[in-house]
Amino acid sequence: MVVLNKIYTRTGDAGETALGNGDRVAKHSSRVNAYGTTDEVNATVGMARLHASGDVDTALARIQNDLFDLGADLCRPDMEKDADAEYPPLRVTDAQVERLEAEIDVMNKVLEPLRSFILPGGSELAAYLHLCRTVSRRSERLVVELATEESINPAAVKYLNRLSDWFFVAARMANDNGQSDVLWVPGANR
Repeated sequence: MVVLNKIYTRTGDAGETALGNGDRVAKHSSRVNAYGTTDEVNATVGMARLHASGDVDTALARIQNDLFDLGADLCRPDMEKDADAEYPPLRVTDAQVERLEAEIDVMNKVLEPLRSFILPGGSELAAYLHLCRTVSRRSERLVVELATEESINPAAVKYLNRLSDWFFVAARMANDNGQSDVLWVPGANR
């Protein structure tokens, strides 16, 4: 585990940071943008949890932990060296993706099919879940961009893709099982 007894180190003052393998890179590198935005998703989930309870809060807590797993995965390049590592790095797994899919399927069973796009909003929880969805989509785009430059764990992209779907369906659930969804009316204000 990590021991953090001193928060500032001054090692990043020149605009570089250390990756999980010890390599130093620019703080604006694609890899740092990818895992930094994943951390931002986690922060938005923390905001959503202020309005959640019961099973939804439990699921969001599990997702927060998964997002830390994902950040650990993304901050550790050189996947091809994983097998030889003394301490294999933490990687997101397909089982985590499959869990999200199963949860989406359960939630979606009680929802009526959409006949219009919906706007973010409705209940407070739904609004925060939509914020989680949009930030996770941005994180996914950055991870996909990183994958064009370096090798990454394919499960990382799948996880983020399913996660944004999970947030969408959970937001509908938070809107009285979709009954209070805010529907888009094309051209309503022309």
